[in-house]
Amino acid sequence: MSGGLFYHLGRKVAPGVRKARWLWGSMTATDSELVRLEHDVGVDLACQAREQLQLDADPEVAEAVRAVGMRLAEKVANKQRSFRFEMFAADEPNAFALPGGFVFVSRPIVMLSEGNRDELAFVLGHEMGHIISGHAIERIVANSAVSMASRATAVRGPLAGWLRRVGVQFLETAYSRDHELEADRLGVRLLASAGYDPQASVRLLGRLAELKAASAPNDLGEYFSTHPTFEMRIRSIRQYLQRR
Repeated sequence: MSGGLFYHLGRKVAPGVRKARWLWGSMTATDSELVRLEHDVGVDLACQAREQLQLDADPEVAEAVRAVGMRLAEKVANKQRSFRFEMFAADEPNAFALPGGFVFVSRPIVMLSEGNRDELAFVLGHEMGHIISGHAIERIVANSAVSMASRATAVRGPLAGWLRRVGVQFLETAYSRDHELEADRLGVRLLASAGYDPQASVRLLGRLAELKAASAPNDLGEYFSTHPTFEMRIRSIRQYLQRR
């Protein structure tokens, strides 16, 4: 799949972001302005997330995550978007995305890829899909107490304070089923554009399905238990790849 046929991810602000234009205090804000303001909000939220998490500074694994993530980021059409990838210590596999391009992944979810960078690319691409499609900012706006009268100059502080109150556990829960499946499709398209094997997504989810069947119900943690079933995700991805 050539880059020219790529989905133009990020070229237009997603509907969820457009619906939340009130947040920026202007119905006439350009897409460039919205991307910049979303990033400003993400900076504050990421700072608050780092305060609540124990970051994992293992240089080898962190560099692998960063390298795969930046290779994916190079294929995002809207070059005004930037991405940053960080790893945190946790007992369970987990990951979450913040507006403005901040992706956090736990060491256990990285280890599930068993050193396969194609599979790691799917994990990161899925979270990037939530950012590019507007899911990340839409969910935070919908669940925060930010007033509809807020303006861009006043939004950053209130959202950071909101995350301090609710905790990063909120960010680690799943989106709606439709949003999760959409992020899967966007992630697959993104990793294929970056030269990774899109079938790696099916292999990873298939292996996780086998692990789940052979273990206790919550052994894979809340991250996967709150997502659509592995079987549903695999079926959706296969249908998408067949159409492509």
